[in-house]
Amino acid sequence: MKWRGRRQSNNVEDRRGMSSGGKTIVGGGILGIIILLLNVFGGENGQMIAPILEQMNQGQNQQATEQRDLTAKELEEQAFVKTVLADNEEVWTKIFEENNLHYKKPNIVLFSGGVQTGCGNASSDSGPFYCPADQKVYMDLTFFEELKTKFGAIGGDFATAYVIAHEIGHHVQTLLGTSAKMRQMQQGKSKAEANKLSVALELQADFYAGVWTHYNQKMNDVLEDGDLEEALSAAHAVGDDAIQAKIQGHIVPESFTHGTSEQRKYWFMKGYKSGDIHQGNTFKELE
Repeated sequence: MKWRGRRQSNNVEDRRGMSSGGKTIVGGGILGIIILLLNVFGGENGQMIAPILEQMNQGQNQQATEQRDLTAKELEEQAFVKTVLADNEEVWTKIFEENNLHYKKPNIVLFSGGVQTGCGNASSDSGPFYCPADQKVYMDLTFFEELKTKFGAIGGDFATAYVIAHEIGHHVQTLLGTSAKMRQMQQGKSKAEANKLSVALELQADFYAGVWTHYNQKMNDVLEDGDLEEALSAAHAVGDDAIQAKIQGHIVPESFTHGTSEQRKYWFMKGYKSGDIHQGNTFKELE
């Protein structure tokens, strides 16, 4: 991805170098499904995620150790995240304006080890996630090394950009009211039905990541050879079926909360090819 020398966002908080204690929450991020699979056989109900994100542990205290200086590598990572966030700000501001809407910019918080959020305390094990309570994306960038070593993704800078865009997609869903509507739809549903709605929400975030890629390429000409393959490899690695097969040796489709590898790749590419936010009704197509 061609990112150096371009505009960087001011909406990135870098808290790396600070240790924190506290309870881990299972967030709405890509790797959240892994924690659920480790703790509850067959996955977790999507109904549990939103209340946890919005209500748990807002009063918990965090203990931070002495802060160290960031390394040269960390500073470069920070610059990359700032650039990708700036691209997201530019694209989503344009899309919202085209639909007579106002886009409220979120923040990205980089952390290592643990972090306190508007949704409670979290550890790196939560993976990247979006907190609707404070409208921030939280990321420990060591996640991307695990994505390669543990789950077989090819890695690369655009794999990171895809994950960021996916989490920003959850922010878009919050602004549009989709997330709140989905939670209402989950009420009174069986576990399998509620999980299906959670899958639709996650696949729509993948679709929005594809829409962002379409617009960003058209506006800024950022893609390089292999970038789309990096995103698709990451999407494949975090499919529910791929994760379950690796962790527990078998697949339980009714427990899926994020979608299969093929679904995740399909919706990302649909967003990328169409560039049309109105073609992302994953809820209708998964009925």
